[in-house]
Amino acid sequence: ETENSLGRVVVRTTFKISRIGTVAGCFVSSGNAIKNAKIRLIRDNIVLKDNLSIESLKHFKDDVREVRAGLECGIKIAGFDDIKVDDVFDFYEIVKIARTL
Repeated sequence: ETENSLGRVVVRTTFKISRIGTVAGCFVSSGNAIKNAKIRLIRDNIVLKDNLSIESLKHFKDDVREVRAGLECGIKIAGFDDIKVDDVFDFYEIVKIARTL
């Protein structure tokens, strides 16, 4: 299997919402932010957490499946609230490669 990079997102602000947790207000700097992708959290160029998943992805007030480069979005990571401004979310997918004989 191989890893396919999908997009990069920079955290611009964070919101603490009661009963939900921390929501990151983000800017998609390259590629796409895709709801069912895996996420790697990078802080100060160090991978802090890997294999995270998205609980909700919003563009303004709407739940969306993906947000493309140049747009802003709100991201809630499932079961993880330690998010700071300037963190980077690296979106990727694991692609199974069929063996060729």
